[in-house]
Amino acid sequence: MSFRTGTLVVVGVGLIGGSVALALKARGAVARVVGVGRSRANLDDALAAGIVDGACTLADRWTDEVARADAVLLAAPVAQFGALFAAMAPRLPVHALLTDAGSTKADVVAAAREHLGAAFARFVPAHPIAGTERSGAKAASPTLYEGRQVILTPDAGTSATAVDAVAALWEACGARVSRLDAARHDRIYAAVSHFPHMLSATYMASIAARPDAGDLTSFAGTGFRDMTRISASSPEMWRDIGMANRAALLEELRAFRGPLDALERALRDGDAQSLEALLAVAAWARRSWAAQRTDPGAVE
Repeated sequence: MSFRTGTLVVVGVGLIGGSVALALKARGAVARVVGVGRSRANLDDALAAGIVDGACTLADRWTDEVARADAVLLAAPVAQFGALFAAMAPRLPVHALLTDAGSTKADVVAAAREHLGAAFARFVPAHPIAGTERSGAKAASPTLYEGRQVILTPDAGTSATAVDAVAALWEACGARVSRLDAARHDRIYAAVSHFPHMLSATYMASIAARPDAGDLTSFAGTGFRDMTRISASSPEMWRDIGMANRAALLEELRAFRGPLDALERALRDGDAQSLEALLAVAAWARRSWAAQRTDPGAVE
């Protein structure tokens, strides 16, 4: 199914939302893009870069743009979704598609069910597995989604026609689309995305808090760079992800304590054999994953 739409409203014109707009424009799949956001400066950047054709802040009458939309993408922090859904619901045209790009899904589905009313059937939750540590409209790229995976998590009450149309939207951006149950999605991404980010951020914060932080970072190399790269991502976005998926993250933290304790024991006891065994398992698992991988990778 090919995708083409008239007016797309993107709420949150940063790396993710801006890249959708650029990708669809590059493929001639959208006639007009309107950006909505909190920061006038960021919207001005989006206008100057040709990401959007019109823009308004959330302090303006932004739902007037929603009332003229053929499709709406929410790419704002997930904690804002409830209020955004509530504001949009009375203004959404009956034909308009609605999707999102949030990194958690069960909370988003619950907020949509609570606030969207009849439009809930046309809301197709999505999580693009793509990103970088950069944020804002200036970070957007028309090629961000090429070859990347986008997970759809439709509810039992979601229209099959809407699911097909939203899948086509993301495919028009160059993505590969798959589907998961929302709760299953959140458990998986707690393990392979959200928890790794929290580890990276916690490690970076611990280094920054040390009195010799300047000396440590001045001698740091590629291992430090790779371990801490994702900690430079938007704190607001990751705060919302952490709070939204905190139950699954706490499960991951509990599971992580076992291997961490095993590492401590091996070092404390001078147990080189156990240490090597732990490192060997990790090296084999990482190499196996890299060899099987088809997605070029993403922060989220």
